[in-house]
Amino acid sequence: MKATLRNTEIYFDIAGMQLAPVKNEFVEKPVLFMLHGGPGGDHLRFKQHSLELQDSAQLVFIDHRGCGRSKKTKAKDYTLENNIEDIEALRQHLGLSKISILGTSYGGVVAQGYAVRYPKNVDKLVLVVTAPSFRFIEEAKKLLKQRGTPKQISAAQKLWDGSFKNSKEVADFFTSLESLYSNKAKKKSNVLKSPTIWSHEAINNGFGDFLRKYDFEPQLKKISADTLVLAGADDWICPPSQSKIIAANIPNAKLKIFKNASHALATDQHADYIKTIKKFLKPEKTAKILKKVKSSKKK
Repeated sequence: MKATLRNTEIYFDIAGMQLAPVKNEFVEKPVLFMLHGGPGGDHLRFKQHSLELQDSAQLVFIDHRGCGRSKKTKAKDYTLENNIEDIEALRQHLGLSKISILGTSYGGVVAQGYAVRYPKNVDKLVLVVTAPSFRFIEEAKKLLKQRGTPKQISAAQKLWDGSFKNSKEVADFFTSLESLYSNKAKKKSNVLKSPTIWSHEAINNGFGDFLRKYDFEPQLKKISADTLVLAGADDWICPPSQSKIIAANIPNAKLKIFKNASHALATDQHADYIKTIKKFLKPEKTAKILKKVKSSKKK
């Protein structure tokens, strides 16, 4: 599905029901916007490792502007500012008063920006392997020098420079560094075979421009939603030190750092990842009952 908004088309897909029958009752589940990483990736990885969350929420998968199956426009439009405002426009388009958000990696950056700007519109916030400011880049570079091979360090230069020439070069980069991104990386990579549509323009804009200067750290105190911050202990690109900063500055935040997990937290520790988020999404009290369905036997 595509929504026409803010002079572009945003692709989104939905899994699960918002009003769901549970035994003899109808309950209202939260609507959870799923924001992917990159910048320049798409939503498909969520469908590989997070579909189980539809038991606890209606999932709205989104491809950021110019990414995945969303409309290609001018590369200069692929900005953090536009990504934030596109989320607000989609919320209004879908007629939702409040949304919950799960943002992974760069998606977590967009989620922070949205929650800072529109705190009253966010019910619950899940920030997975992400960072609050541009400072993560220098830390990531240091960790890469410590842990990476010469080939991996060389491959990452296009990331730091924002100089990928096409989508294949982006896929090649993730293939080269897969053993750092995931503790469960297989010997033979499947990154190139993935149906993910990489946007080299979006990732270049990010690492070549706005990711070098964004800083939400002073504003995180504005976030009023209950927040869950998840980090992988072995993550090199968004190390747990960044998640600690986020959790320390958001008033209602809980932090969990997963052992034996890197940036691919959702697959490195899949069962615990799903369990932790489901528990967080579950309301303290019984889900709001919209209508009781009383069954009666016909005589």
